[in-house]
Amino acid sequence: MKDNLSEIFAGIRKILAKEHANILEERIFTDNVALAAVSAARSGAYGEIDDGVEPSLLMGKESRHGHIVGVQVHAVSQVNRPEVVRIDGRAFGRVLRTAGGVYLTLSGITGGKSDKRTAQAMAMFEKAESALKQFGGDFTHVSRTWMWLGDILSWYDEFNAVRNQFFMERGLIGKGSRQSMPASTGIGLGLGTNKQFGMDLTAVLVPRDSIEFLGAIGKQQCALNYGSAFSRASRANSPAGKTVFVSGTASIDTTGATTNIGDASRQIETTIENVRAVLRDMNCGDSDVVQTVAYCKTTE
Repeated sequence: MKDNLSEIFAGIRKILAKEHANILEERIFTDNVALAAVSAARSGAYGEIDDGVEPSLLMGKESRHGHIVGVQVHAVSQVNRPEVVRIDGRAFGRVLRTAGGVYLTLSGITGGKSDKRTAQAMAMFEKAESALKQFGGDFTHVSRTWMWLGDILSWYDEFNAVRNQFFMERGLIGKGSRQSMPASTGIGLGLGTNKQFGMDLTAVLVPRDSIEFLGAIGKQQCALNYGSAFSRASRANSPAGKTVFVSGTASIDTTGATTNIGDASRQIETTIENVRAVLRDMNCGDSDVVQTVAYCKTTE
């Protein structure tokens, strides 16, 4: 495992050097068994390019490929090195300034130390908000979030209630609002050694009000209709131009109910159909897709 990890991170380092690129976001999909080895291999391979921002360490079960499933890196080349974002002295993200805009990413944002998950969830949103405010932004500047919710099925309704309250109080949803809900994914992966929950996000700070939020699109109605405050997709400026973010999409009907239960193949087909419908409405096709991530409940 140690040699394999060293090869992975040395390979990433080599690509970054070749492209003169700096990391914006990084996620590692692994399990608790490999966590210490992953951190050591990453640190040893990256050396001076490590700016202190830890990747999101996403904990799942051991896969058929071993203890580490993969590493996902978003980087940008030929620009100034991003500025590190710190919250309470700890590095949690990066700000990139270009001639065309200012972009912010946050990784592995967690809540406070309350025993209640709902209180931790609210603290998580407030911590992310404080980072956005450091650079003149707020949640209306957020184009995409990723919610790592651990045992998601046991408390998803509670989490949604917290997110709805936070967005309502900040004017993202509700009467007179722009329905400025970020595109989002909520998935049952824990974050870090304790398999706690957390959040990643990406935001456009400049130009202001440049994000297009699509609550209902493709074959799917607005998720807010069944109590979940996220847009089905968003279109936002990025260092590479206009980027379309498609939210987490599954085999669901217009009410948000799961379909094709017990038929994994048909669930996969319906999921892809739903994604393609969103892309069509955004004037995109398969050839425009630069990244997909698939989450499967079981190895089978």
